[in-house]
Amino acid sequence: MVYEERNAWTGLVVSVLAVAVYVVMVLRSAGGGPLSDVDWLPLMLWTIGLSIAVTIVASILWGIVAGRTDPDGAGRSDIRDRDISRMGARVEQAFVVIAGLGVIALCAVGADVFWIANTMFAGFAVSAVAGGIARVIAYRRGLV
Repeated sequence: MVYEERNAWTGLVVSVLAVAVYVVMVLRSAGGGPLSDVDWLPLMLWTIGLSIAVTIVASILWGIVAGRTDPDGAGRSDIRDRDISRMGARVEQAFVVIAGLGVIALCAVGADVFWIANTMFAGFAVSAVAGGIARVIAYRRGLV
């Protein structure tokens, strides 16, 4: 498995876990009450920060293990990796744009800040997961 594919897998797994953890924490904090009453900002910031840190640490550790088994190919990438990365970025961008439009619509109707922020967070999360899936599929099946 090449460097970029390892990073795609790491990002995908961590993104799915981070979203699941965030949703559980928000629902627990709500305790059956209205979600907009939850103190969401610290939960969101900690989730984002920890997911970035975990992704970095996991990528480094996986790179060390891969470097021991294949020292010459552990960090190598080629034009295929660049093309897959670009395709994944286009997929991600589409979901961020959709989330941005949702945020604009929520602002236009005067929605609570909770819903605005969580719509953008969901957009970033779906973007990361969809981009990760697209990259992994492209590595396994190739680009069409």
